[in-house]
Amino acid sequence: MSQDLVQTAQIINSSHLSGPTQMACDAMMLENLRKRNDISMSLRFYKWKGIWLSIGHHQKELPQKWIDLAKEKKLSIVRRPSGGSAVLHAGGLTYSLAWQSPPRKKRQAYMEASQWLIESFAALNCPLRFGTEKTVAPTGNCFSSSSIADLIDTQGNKRIGSAQYWQGGNLLQHGEILLDPPIDLWREVFNTPPPQAAPNNVPRSGLIDYLTKFCVSYWSRFNWIQNELGENELDNIFRNSKSYFIKLSDTEK
Repeated sequence: MSQDLVQTAQIINSSHLSGPTQMACDAMMLENLRKRNDISMSLRFYKWKGIWLSIGHHQKELPQKWIDLAKEKKLSIVRRPSGGSAVLHAGGLTYSLAWQSPPRKKRQAYMEASQWLIESFAALNCPLRFGTEKTVAPTGNCFSSSSIADLIDTQGNKRIGSAQYWQGGNLLQHGEILLDPPIDLWREVFNTPPPQAAPNNVPRSGLIDYLTKFCVSYWSRFNWIQNELGENELDNIFRNSKSYFIKLSDTEK
């Protein structure tokens, strides 16, 4: 009988927050799947307060130029709970999806958790496909390679780079939707030109509403509700955000 019950999923409305606070909020979304039995999936989209470079959980040594850019206050650096390489969060949109009990095989989980993105961009006449390169150890730039975790446009540009974090059989998948990468800063950070900007048929204004509606339609087996972050949740997020902040003094030898 329980298999016939409609599961509940939630859209979390969130605003511009700092890098560590965003990462703590993502981690909270995943943790809530373990603590609560009334939510099976959570989704949120967000932009960042300021320019941030997020690095993967396993990226231990940072290039000196990143440290210098942070000291010059051209960007700030935050560590993600997930793996992967560095992502420059400027001129893009970040999504975060927490999923209770997804397929246990990583490849299958990536494909199923990303299919709604493929279909939503196809409806905008911006077809995407999964990357084909092998997953390798983290390098400097997330958008310099493309594995099954990533979505590529017809021009070969990585349009969406994603990463996963698993906890107790539950999945957090978050990623950056590349829209208008800053050319000069991208060159400073990665010493390479950025991928092309998204085509004009991908709307900059209203994109969050469009993707939200498409996700809700794609995962129609869930009963979707909208939630604001509660006061207790915000307190926990701000308290836990300190663990994701990169202290420049800790990165220097």
